[in-house]
Amino acid sequence: MSASADPTPSESYAQPEDWTDPQRWVALPRGKRSDEHGSEVEFPRTTEGAVAALTASNNSTVEGSTSHFDEQLRLYYSYVAKEDQSEAAAERVELGSIDNGKVIARDMGLKPGAPMRPGAYVRSHVIGYQVIEQSQDEVSVWLLSRVTQKAGETAEEKGSYARLRFGAKWEGTDWKLSAKATWHAQEATAGKPEPKIVAPGDTAFNAAGWTAIRQAS
Repeated sequence: MSASADPTPSESYAQPEDWTDPQRWVALPRGKRSDEHGSEVEFPRTTEGAVAALTASNNSTVEGSTSHFDEQLRLYYSYVAKEDQSEAAAERVELGSIDNGKVIARDMGLKPGAPMRPGAYVRSHVIGYQVIEQSQDEVSVWLLSRVTQKAGETAEEKGSYARLRFGAKWEGTDWKLSAKATWHAQEATAGKPEPKIVAPGDTAFNAAGWTAIRQAS
């Protein structure tokens, strides 16, 4: 979710032949309900609850009639802290999602605005995390995501990885993606090495300090 994100360019990564289970796993808690945008919200006021909220705010699926524009606005209105929401911020998300949607279309060999082919999709899912700082009201993390893209039913699936840094604040009854908390995370990690981008199952995943995420319980 771009409104409060601190994107770090993905590194090239090749999955090794030797595969081993991650040493650290977690089944993140679920939210209590779905909001009017269809997003899972109201996560527990715990560190894992904050991680679950940040994970939800970075998981997206573009396929069928759901466009990149639809998904980015859903994430913005469901997960961004109220103090970071404004007409100008919403417009930036809208314009950015339109531009990114054009890039996705071109990657799939389509004209911008054309419907996706049957079986086509772009999916982004968080697969691991590391806590940077934690308190009762603010939690910051590194998130490791896998993005997969397929141009149609017979097309080959393409995948890549991304490492992002986010902060969440407790707001009312839920954790929300916060620009201020993300800035605190940037300060806390300034000058420190960033965790290596490696997939769960790679032995380097354990050495890099990642915790793998199972499906929500």
